[in-house]
Amino acid sequence: MTTGEDGEAQGIDEAIDGAPSARPRGLGEILVVDDDQTTCELVEATLRPQSFDVTWRTSPEAALDLLAERDFDVVLTDLQMDRMDGIEVCERILGTRPDVPVIVVTGHGSMEAAVSAIRVGAFDFVTKPIDSQLLALIVRRALQHGLLRGEVRRLRRAVDLARPLDGIVGESAAMRRVYDLVRRVADSDATVLVSGESGTGKELFAKALHRESSRRHGPFLAINCAAVPPTLLESELFGHARGAFTDAKSTRTGLFVDANGGTLLLDEIAEMPLEMQPKILRALQERKVRPVGGATEIAFDARIVAATNRDLEAECAEKRFREDLYYRVNVVRLVAPPLRDRGSDVLLLARHFAESFAAHADKAIRGLSEPAAEKLVAYDWPGNVRELENCIERAVALTQSGQIGVEDLPEKIREYRASRLVVETEDPAELVSADELEERYVRKVLAVVGGNKSRAAEILGFDRRTLYRKLERYQRAS
Repeated sequence: MTTGEDGEAQGIDEAIDGAPSARPRGLGEILVVDDDQTTCELVEATLRPQSFDVTWRTSPEAALDLLAERDFDVVLTDLQMDRMDGIEVCERILGTRPDVPVIVVTGHGSMEAAVSAIRVGAFDFVTKPIDSQLLALIVRRALQHGLLRGEVRRLRRAVDLARPLDGIVGESAAMRRVYDLVRRVADSDATVLVSGESGTGKELFAKALHRESSRRHGPFLAINCAAVPPTLLESELFGHARGAFTDAKSTRTGLFVDANGGTLLLDEIAEMPLEMQPKILRALQERKVRPVGGATEIAFDARIVAATNRDLEAECAEKRFREDLYYRVNVVRLVAPPLRDRGSDVLLLARHFAESFAAHADKAIRGLSEPAAEKLVAYDWPGNVRELENCIERAVALTQSGQIGVEDLPEKIREYRASRLVVETEDPAELVSADELEERYVRKVLAVVGGNKSRAAEILGFDRRTLYRKLERYQRAS
C-alpha cells in the first residue's frame, strides 16, 4: 500500500476519476485570481501538467464576472491584492456560489491571515513560495470536496422531490410525478390548470401548489364557478361599487383583489357562463379588474389556478368554452391521477382515513384485514378518493371489531370483479350483463388514453356527447 502525500494524491485521483461528474478533458476547471500575472502563469504551469484546466484573471472584478458566466470547480485567489483582497473575493464567491471551494494564497505565512480566510468559508490556504506538490494536493482535495457536496445536494433533491406534499397522501409513481411538477412550477406565477376526474382531490393539489410557493404566507381563496349564480359571479370575482345593484349597500372588493399576494383557485371553471369568460380572459391578460358599477380598474397580484373535471378541449370544440381563455389558463397542466392508477396508494389512503374517522368516533381500530385490503385494491374506484373516503367512513361506523373486515365494506366493493374483458368462460358466475361489459370496456379505454375523453370517444366510435352521457350514467349508478 502506498502511503504519504503521493499515496493520498493517488487515492484522490482514483476517487475523482471514478466520480460520475468527472470531466473528460481534465480533472476540473480552476479559476486563478491574482493581480500578479507572473504568479498566475506559475500556477497555470504547475497545475496544467496535473490534468487541471486553468483560467486566470489579474483583476478580481473580472474574475467574479467570469465566475457569474461560467462554472468553475475550484477558485484559487491571492490574499493580498490592490483593489480587492482575497478575503473579500472569498466572501463574494461564497455569497453567490457556496458550492465552489475557494483556496486562499498568502505570501506572509501568517496564521492570523489563514484563520481569517477559513472563518469566512475558504476551503483551505497555501503559503508563498508555492510548493507545487502541496498545491496540486490541496486543489485535488477541494475538487473532491466539491464533487461530494454536489452529489449530496443531488441526493437531497431526489429525496425532496419524492417526498409527499404537505396535506396529500400518496407514494405511487403517478403521485411522485405530480409532486415533481408542483415543486418545479411553485415559484412561477404561471397560471396552472388542474384537471382530473371528479373526486381526485384537485383542490388539494391547488393548495399544495400554494403552500410550496413563495406566496405561501398570502391568502389561498377558492370559488366554485358552478355553485355561484351567474348574476352574482362577476361581483364575487371583481367586486362592486356601492349602489351598483339593489343589495350593493357598500363598496366591496372581489376575490381577485382579496387574493393579493396569494393564490386564487377558480374551481369548476368549465361551468363558468360564456358571457363571463371574456371578462375573465381580460382580467388574466391585463392583471386588472373593474368592479361592477365601478369607474376605474384595480390591479391585482394573485397566482391563478383553475380546476376542472371536464375535457376543456372538447368543451371548446362544442363552443361551450372560449378557446382563447383555455390557452390562457392552460399555461401549465397538472393532471390529478385517478385512484385506479395509484396502486398501493389505495391502502395508504384507506389507513389514513380509518385512523382519522376512528379517532373522531373514539373507536380503537387497528386498520384493515388482509381480505378487506385485497378488495379495496381490486376495486376500480370510479368515484376516486372521495368514494374511498366515504367507504372507509361507513366501514368505521359499522365495524364491531378492532379491524375493518370485508363485511364492513359496501356490497358493490365486496362483490366487485376485476375489469377483465374475457368472455371465454364456462362458468356462468363469471358472465356479466352487456351493460356492465360495456362500462368496463369504456373505463378501460379511458384508463389507457390517460383520461382523454376526445381520444376515448374516437376509439369507442362514440361522439363526445354520447360518451359524456354514458359516464354520467355510470357515475349515478355507482
